[in-house]
Amino acid sequence: MKKYLVLVLYSCYMMGCNTAKQNGATMVQFDKQGHRGARGLMPENTIPSMLKAIDLDVTTLEMDLVISKDKKVVVSHDPYFSENITTNPEGKTLTKAAASALLLYNMNYDSIKKYDVGLKPHPLYPRQEKLAVYKPLLSDLIEASETYATSKGKQMLYNIEIKSKPENDGKKHPQVEEFVDLAMQVIKSAGISSRTTIQSFDFRALQVMHRKYPAITTALLIEDSDKRTLQAQFDQLGFFPSIYSPHFSLVTPELVKFCHDKNIRVIPWTINDLDEIKKQLGMKVDGIITDYPDLFAQLN
Repeated sequence: MKKYLVLVLYSCYMMGCNTAKQNGATMVQFDKQGHRGARGLMPENTIPSMLKAIDLDVTTLEMDLVISKDKKVVVSHDPYFSENITTNPEGKTLTKAAASALLLYNMNYDSIKKYDVGLKPHPLYPRQEKLAVYKPLLSDLIEASETYATSKGKQMLYNIEIKSKPENDGKKHPQVEEFVDLAMQVIKSAGISSRTTIQSFDFRALQVMHRKYPAITTALLIEDSDKRTLQAQFDQLGFFPSIYSPHFSLVTPELVKFCHDKNIRVIPWTINDLDEIKKQLGMKVDGIITDYPDLFAQLN
C-alpha cells in the first residue's frame, strides 16, 4: 500500500501540479520548491538561480530578504556578505571577519551591488555554475522571473522569507513591522500577492502578516533544534499558519496528520537526497524544498 501511495504521488510530479485557489491564494497539489532558486546548481538567491529553477520546472521560487541602509528590499540569505560566496569590488575574496563586518543594513544598495556573489567556488556546492552576479533587488528578481516564466508558458509561485530576529532589530534590519511592510510594498506592487507565501522563523513577522495582511499565505519555519510540541509552537504563534515548514528531520506521519487535520500544509526543508525525498513523500508531505531541483525529474 505504501509503495502504491508513493507511485501515485510520483505521477502527480510527472503530470505537473494542478493549481487551485484557497482563500484567494494560489495553491498547488504538490509544491516543488527551489531553495534560494537552485542553490546547488547556480549562485544562491540570484536572478540566474531563479531562472535555472524555472527551467527545472519548480512550482515555487524560494528566497530570503534583507533590507539595505537606504531601505531597499534585497534578496540575500545573510545580513552580511558571506565569505563563502563573495568577491569584493577589487576582485579579492574576503576573510570571515571581513565579510561578516559588511552588514547590508549599513550599506546603500548601490554599494551592495558592487560585490560579486557568483564567481567564488562554494565549498559545499561543487556543481554550482560560476558566473559574475550580484545580490538583486526583490523587485528586479520578480520582474525577471515573471518575464522568463511567461516566455515559457508558466506562472510561478513565490516563497519569501523575512530574515529577522528580535536581537537584530535596529542593528541588522529594521524593526520587524517595518521589515514586513517594506517587503509587502514590493510584492503588492509586482502584482504577485495571491501567489506569494511569507515564511519566517521569527514568529513576530508572521504575527504582523496575520494582523496586517491576512489574505497572504504564511509559513512557519521551524529549526531542527526546536523540540516543542506542534501545539506549543502554534500557541506561541497565536494562529494556525497555512503552511508548517520544519527541518525535514522533524517530520513524522503523526506530525503530518496533526497538521492536515487542521488544514495546514507540510513543506519541509531542505532536502538534497533523493531517498529522503521519497521517504518524505511516503509520509504525505505537501511539498519539498531542495537545493537541487533537478532531483524532481528523477522521481519516475
